[in-house]
Formats: sequence, structure tokens, C-alpha cells
Amino acid sequence: MTFVRLGYVAMSMELKNASPSQTMTYARFSQIEDQAAAIRKLERIALSNIENMYRLLRHNAAHDIHFYRMTSRLIPLANHPDLLGWQYLKPLRPLLQEVGEFARKHKMRLDFHPDHFVLLNSPKHEVFRNAVETLKLHYRLLKAMKIPTAHRCVLHVGGQYKETEAALERFVENWMDVPAPIQQMIMLENDDTSFTLEDTLFLCEKLGIPCVFDYHHHLAYHKDSNWQQHWERVVTSWKYASLPLKIHISSPKSEQAFRHHADFVDCRMFFDFLREVKGTVSQIDCMIEAKQKDRALFKLMKEIRSRKDIEMVDGSSFYVRD
Repeated sequence: MTFVRLGYVAMSMELKNASPSQTMTYARFSQIEDQAAAIRKLERIALSNIENMYRLLRHNAAHDIHFYRMTSRLIPLANHPDLLGWQYLKPLRPLLQEVGEFARKHKMRLDFHPDHFVLLNSPKHEVFRNAVETLKLHYRLLKAMKIPTAHRCVLHVGGQYKETEAALERFVENWMDVPAPIQQMIMLENDDTSFTLEDTLFLCEKLGIPCVFDYHHHLAYHKDSNWQQHWERVVTSWKYASLPLKIHISSPKSEQAFRHHADFVDCRMFFDFLREVKGTVSQIDCMIEAKQKDRALFKLMKEIRSRKDIEMVDGSSFYVRD
């Protein structure tokens, strides 16, 4: 049997007034004449974001949800070039430590998926440098929470720049300039328009990076189900990881808007995948990328409970029978 855990992304549709992504624009920051006061306002927003994330984790614990993607927007303007001297973690560290302790107590897997502008294969040094700085922010947050940093950030390969092979080679070249602790934090995901599962596996195997398989992205790229021939390579990419294999699950919004994520997850589509992989790996952690967030998880679990080929464990986990 294969053990499956479900998780969701950043926001709750059930828990009200709990956004962990409140922000302030630099334009608004600049309008505050007293910079010390402006910094304090940023810190209050960041504290509110982390408090809301803590509320979300307590919500997750109450519903047996053990897998959660944190937002990358916890600290507004953290890496802005005009605020490089801001010691943003200092006032946040006690609360971050408390959040990390709660996650460890409840055996939660927490990770990040930085924004699309984090491009490690960019031909522009400034873009690459900013990507590394953004990843350092994620690294510092994990360290402040005392969460092991290995394999906690999912990235796409980056920009294709109309030359796939050159873009892949540039990723390899730029990778040598990524600090080792940041390298160890990375997982790579196949996308739906630029880099196939095979492209992504090329980098994962060459550089020793775990591959996060996105089933929906693969179908959107190929419109077929030829992914099975590469599944063993996906599993092998996690051979030395300290965390279970991770995938992304979502469903197309419609046939016309196939690449867009639907509000909920199609249970039949999900089990088309699980039937193929059951027994090939002991555990799969599945991150739901659906517009309805935790509500999509609850709906999916309700449908799963009625199936005869599963064995329930708790509110977000089950075994798929061989």
C-alpha cells in the first residue's frame, strides 16, 4: 500500500480574516516621513502575517492536515534595495520559533514555492542575483523557525528564452554560483509550457535535486499520459532526500482553459494517477493547487472516503490499497 497525505497552499477559505500575505507597497512606505515609524509599520504587518499563519497551522492541526505551503509574502519589502539594512527577523524571531515548535510538535511538513520571478537560469546577472537573495530570505525564515532547510523550496526551471537546451545548460552553469545551503533547499517542478518532465529530470539527475511531479502540468503540456515511463526516475530523484516524495495535484478549469487551475480537484483524475503509482513508493505527499484551498482538500477527502480502494487514516491521509 502507498500512504498519501494531502496539503494545501497558503490561504484558508474556511478560516476568516487570516491572510498571511498582507503587504505594503514601497510607494506607501515612502510616503511615511519618519522612516523608523515606517519600518515599525512593516514589522507590524509581518507580525500580523505570521500570527495568521500560526492560526492556519492550528486550523490544520484541528483538521489533521499535516502538509502546508507557506506564503513567500510573510515579510513585505524584506529584500527591497532601499531597505538592505533592515534587520527584519529580529522582532519576528520569537514568534517564528513558536510557529516552528508547533509545526514540529504536530509533525507538519512546511515548505515554500517562491514566486515566478525567481529565475536561476536567467542570462541577466541582476535577475539571478535577486533570485538568490529571495531564496536566502526563505532560508532565513526556515532557520528562524528551526525547521530543517533541505528540500523546502519548489522552483520551476525558469525562463525558456526560446532555446530550451541553452536555458537548461545555463541553469547548470548558474547553479555553480548558488550557495550550497541554498542548493540543498531546492526542489524542481515540471511546468505546463516551457520545461517538460523530461527536461526537469535532466537537471534533477545532473545536479542531485528532487523532482516534484505536477501531473496537471504534464497533461497540459502533452495532452497525453506518457509520464509513466519517467515515474521511476522521479522516485529515484528523492532517493537521498530526508522528506517523502512530493507531487502537485490540480485539475483543469475547463477543456478550453486546460492550463488554469479549477476550484476543486477532480477525484477521478487524481485516482487515475494514484492507480498507476500505488506500490511503487511507500509515501506520497500531495500538494493541492486549487482555487478553493483547504475547502478543496475537505471536498476531495469527502469523496475519497466513499471509495472502496482506500483505507482512511485521518482527516487528510489515507492508504491506497494494492
